[in-house]
Amino acid sequence: MKKSVAERNLDLVMTLTRFILDRPRVLDRLPPDFRLVLLPDDDPELSRYNFDLLAQQPEPEQPVVFVRLKLHPLNLQIQPPQVYVPVPV
Repeated sequence: MKKSVAERNLDLVMTLTRFILDRPRVLDRLPPDFRLVLLPDDDPELSRYNFDLLAQQPEPEQPVVFVRLKLHPLNLQIQPPQVYVPVPV
């Protein structure tokens, strides 16, 4: 049975949190008080859902950090996430 969007997002957040706890310097490169958008490459439904949430809750002053990763296998030790921080133009 397929997990719900909330369950899949929770799996991603827990895994990403463990990854960051193992590498706290990752946070040094991110802006303070950012919004996190998880975009799993192999789950287009979840990526679209998460991206749509961003559009529904605009916070123009709060920076956004996009994280691309794969759900299967969800092992960030083998394939680390790609983190993108858009810069203002």
